[in-house]
Amino acid sequence: MLSAEEEKLIEKFCRINGIEADRELVFRALCHSSFTNELAQNGERTLESNERMEFLGDAVLELSLAKTLYNEYYLTEGEMSKIRAMVGSEKVLSSVAKTMRIGDFIFLGKGERQTGGAERDSILADAFEAVLAAIFLTGGLGVSVEFVQSKLSDYIERAVEGELILDYKTSLQELTQARFGSRPLYETLLDEGPPQEKWFKVGVFLDGSLMGEGEGRTKKAAEQLAAKHALEILKKSGAKK
Repeated sequence: MLSAEEEKLIEKFCRINGIEADRELVFRALCHSSFTNELAQNGERTLESNERMEFLGDAVLELSLAKTLYNEYYLTEGEMSKIRAMVGSEKVLSSVAKTMRIGDFIFLGKGERQTGGAERDSILADAFEAVLAAIFLTGGLGVSVEFVQSKLSDYIERAVEGELILDYKTSLQELTQARFGSRPLYETLLDEGPPQEKWFKVGVFLDGSLMGEGEGRTKKAAEQLAAKHALEILKKSGAKK
């Protein structure tokens, strides 16, 4: 049984994302284990975390992607497997979860939230799969496939066209090595904030020239964004991936 506040939050989440699913299932899909463990430790109430639903959602996602690729594209088994893995990756799912504002609605323990859990890729990707499980348990496979297509069609198309890059640093290094015979270097331009609220700005340089900049809560994320921006600039200048 949901509290009035929980019901209100879940209703808003479903409304902004166009989700038609059992509200209690959606609530469970958004309950991280840190939240349910904290409730149990405090003797408040016993809830199941979203881990089992994430397991189911992962299977539903794979089947939904496979069905879409089989029906809409003429691809070999190997090509379909590769694209399914790319589109179903943590990086892509967490990006989609951010557009769905899952981080604003997910229920986390206080410690997990304070250390940035609402923005952690693994938590967001798992929550996306758990939400998909809620949709599947409510409406079946057909509705699940439609939901996956509505959220991931752009990524599927880019992957089929060879335009979906998940590791921008590796792609940039391969491109600069081939085109210029040198490797990019990353330099931290900004490192500020307390440990729990760190913010980084990184620049990527080639032969001493700034190619791109990126910002994020981790140095790794900032480097990936810097590499992404550098790739975009090189692409506009005529470089081929």
